[in-house]
Amino acid sequence: MALKFTKMHGAGNDFVVIDGVHQKIDLSPENIRFLADRNFGVGCDQLLLVEKSQSKDADFRYRIFNADGGEVEQCGNGARCFVRFVHDHKLTSKREIVVETKSGLISPCLEADGRVTVNMGAPILESARIPFISDSDAPIQALEVAGEIVQISAVSMGNPHAVQVVADVETAPVTTQGPLIEHHPRFPKRVNVGYLQILDRTHIKLRVFERGTGETLSCGTGACAAVVAGIRRGLLDDTVHVATRGGALTISWQGESSPVLMTGPAISVFEGEINL
Repeated sequence: MALKFTKMHGAGNDFVVIDGVHQKIDLSPENIRFLADRNFGVGCDQLLLVEKSQSKDADFRYRIFNADGGEVEQCGNGARCFVRFVHDHKLTSKREIVVETKSGLISPCLEADGRVTVNMGAPILESARIPFISDSDAPIQALEVAGEIVQISAVSMGNPHAVQVVADVETAPVTTQGPLIEHHPRFPKRVNVGYLQILDRTHIKLRVFERGTGETLSCGTGACAAVVAGIRRGLLDDTVHVATRGGALTISWQGESSPVLMTGPAISVFEGEINL
């Protein structure tokens, strides 16, 4: 099967994006793992599939598959690339579109400067809905990891996140502790693990160990979750610049039931075709 694709990235978080509107797509988990492989395939953190909407309230359907082949609910950096893709491929002329995802509707908008702003919806803070096994919805939760107690904030941006505040992201145990928290039994659907360093009330550094992928250069929903966690802890203002290893994002949240707004780049790298 010959498959046309576009390689894209959002702040270094990279994707294989496929048009499922004009070509029939039926990919197995093995196909996705092959495409994501950086030695034998194209290489990506996630595969994004653009489809016709199944809802009358949306312009498109957006499906996300991690490098391990599993389908997940949401990807913020991918949402920005989704908007750039449908514009570049002339699937729409709208600057703001409504997109159906596994976790609900989102509203990304192509800005005049080429960046993309995504209305990610309101964060989910109730433990049962994240899901996170806890007897409270407190902004700081104790979690035992390999015999050590760490303090996390559990947040869902349509996908679950566990955020820690650390003194220095460069020395944080992202690749060693991250997998342990990802598979922690208190997160029934596994979890993305964020390490947040506060520079001041409007600037942070962030590293994220992503569920089903490993550490990525950037994670859009992780940046949203980290800012929400920092605001809930009283450490951050309502608009924060997030420095990741792959680039910069700007996250705004007014609190309570307000939506989280994420602004950042979306870059097309190359077009290709591969035989599966």
